[in-house]
Amino acid sequence: MEKNSYIENITGLSEEDAARKLDEEGFNELPSQKRQSIFSIFINILFEPMLLLLLGSGFIYLILGELNDALMLLFFVVVVVGITFYQERKSERALEALKNLSSPRALVIRNGKQRRIPGREVVKEDIIILREGDRIPADGNVLFCSNLLVDESMLTGESLAVRKSEWDGKAKPANPGGTICHSYTQARL
Repeated sequence: MEKNSYIENITGLSEEDAARKLDEEGFNELPSQKRQSIFSIFINILFEPMLLLLLGSGFIYLILGELNDALMLLFFVVVVVGITFYQERKSERALEALKNLSSPRALVIRNGKQRRIPGREVVKEDIIILREGDRIPADGNVLFCSNLLVDESMLTGESLAVRKSEWDGKAKPANPGGTICHSYTQARL
């Protein structure tokens, strides 16, 4: 069977099956921290030890009758709380934006057509097509490849790419990983 016709004969999942699997199993992403409410951010800021120390000092000034010093200290506490609150909200939005940017896109076959979708929408039994330089959006079995080397350095720290081979469909799928391909070339001067 010719290699290109192999891909052309695959229909993949239907959109309905993919939507059902997405509803049942959820998105293909690591669980993320629950978004904090404005109230919970404010409470977390108020329970910072340094802020509690400053508030305590301000109240001690009030008890001692140093009204000007107490008001100035408490004013600066309010300013610090405001700045910290603003930075927390801004950081949370920036992390959410980075998460969306870092999510890989996946080229899948659905209803017999190739579609590019967000990596978080990949479901079990999706047929993913990888091209040179693509980021792999999910675990899977290799159905067809030609000299496939995968850079797993972000997962394992290994500096060399790992060779992957096709799954024959019969044998039990092997554990993730593979053999390291050592290919050295000599530069000619």
